Amino acid sequence: MITNGKKSSFFSSFWKNYKFPAILLTSIAVGCFIGITFGEKAVALRPFGEVFMNLLFMLVVPVVLFSVTSAIANFSDFKKLKKLMWSMFLVFAVTSTIAALCMLAVVKIFPPALGFEIEMEAVESIKTLNTSEQLVKAFTVTDFHMLLSKSHMLPLIVFCILLGIAINMMGERGRPVAQMFDRLTEAVMNIVKLVMYYAPIGLAAFFAALVGDFGPNLLGSYARSMLIYHSVLFAYYFIAFSIYAYIGGNSDGVRRFWKNIIAPSVTAVGTQSSIANLPVNLEAAARIGIPKEIREVVLPVGATAHMEAACLSGILKISFLFGLFGMPFTGWGTYATALLITVMGGVVMSGIPGGGMIAEMLIVSMYGFPPEAFGIIATIGWLVDPAATMISSCGDTASAMVITRLVEGKDWLKKAIHPAQPA
Repeated sequence: MITNGKKSSFFSSFWKNYKFPAILLTSIAVGCFIGITFGEKAVALRPFGEVFMNLLFMLVVPVVLFSVTSAIANFSDFKKLKKLMWSMFLVFAVTSTIAALCMLAVVKIFPPALGFEIEMEAVESIKTLNTSEQLVKAFTVTDFHMLLSKSHMLPLIVFCILLGIAINMMGERGRPVAQMFDRLTEAVMNIVKLVMYYAPIGLAAFFAALVGDFGPNLLGSYARSMLIYHSVLFAYYFIAFSIYAYIGGNSDGVRRFWKNIIAPSVTAVGTQSSIANLPVNLEAAARIGIPKEIREVVLPVGATAHMEAACLSGILKISFLFGLFGMPFTGWGTYATALLITVMGGVVMSGIPGGGMIAEMLIVSMYGFPPEAFGIIATIGWLVDPAATMISSCGDTASAMVITRLVEGKDWLKKAIHPAQPA
């Protein structure tokens, strides 16, 4: 029998843990209601939403610069750092491939363009992408000042990793510098907490404008594709992430993951940017118990080079075009090429400015579709973006838990929850 005191304690604890996510969800619901009620007039609220997004974008460069450099500079065990980097690459590649395979299985059963077919002449030749040039641009820039932009996140991360290693190599002489970056990270994360006080207003305004402006356009010939995509996406969100959290931290890992991932999920849908959501995601990872030196490396890298949702949508786009142009989406060669393109789009192209567009162009040119096909799949990319951002951003946190287990051992979460007391 549950006493009134226990009931009160339960609801008090529940409200304490989920108060902020509940406020964010309520603000989004209010924004959607305003958008539906007032239609295009609700677009006038867009500036209030843009202020929130701009504040988050403003924080991205300092968060990455200070947190990644600090995490690596303060890493006491260089051998462990090398293990972290290899574990991160392995987990990102495996989870991206799993996401692509999940969508591949679904589109074989439920073809997204079933019932739709168009006739369009293919042009004689399609300009192919200079992939090597794009990869160079993904990881490097020509001038230092270009690093201080959210448009060049992978080059910034490369610089931070090198700077962190250089400080680490200095030993004790580099310790004051490493501590300075640690304090700067703490200061920036406090700014994030201040900005999040404005989140309910910003998200409500953003969704009011979004629904008021684009709501009616969500219907039409893309409805089947959207139904398939979002069904797979949310199944992946709940099932795959629960499995990854369990692998990372057993049942405690699952519980702590879902207790803390709601706020980053909601914010990701609102901002539609893994980069903009990075400060919120880092804060959630800290509450889960992921060690500082791991979360502040894995999450910034993952925000630009680990897009599970891009792997899901990549397969959908390819299958959609095959059906639309009356081409059979069959054969191991076709599947292998589709997996290669989508995993490259989710792990490599995501770090390139306009990487989504480049991946879509790669699909069109690789299979010989006419250039008009680009606009068709670009529209799909736009429609799936809000929920896709949620998967990509929160997938980084789930992967970070698996990476932590590989680096720290199976008892890492117990140590985080119950740290050893000094003798």
